[in-house]
Amino acid sequence: MSMDAADGEARREDLLSTLEVIEDQPLAERAAAYALLHDELAKRLESGPRDANA
Repeated sequence: MSMDAADGEARREDLLSTLEVIEDQPLAERAAAYALLHDELAKRLESGPRDANA
């Protein structure tokens, strides 16, 4: 497995763990946690490399 593949797998596992923690919370706390997760993922997407052909 390459470093990129290993990094991707680690991020996937981190995301799944985060989702499990969120799902175990009461509804109101879950909503706030999902909002924070959304913001974090949006920042990652915005800071990622841009496709010059897009």
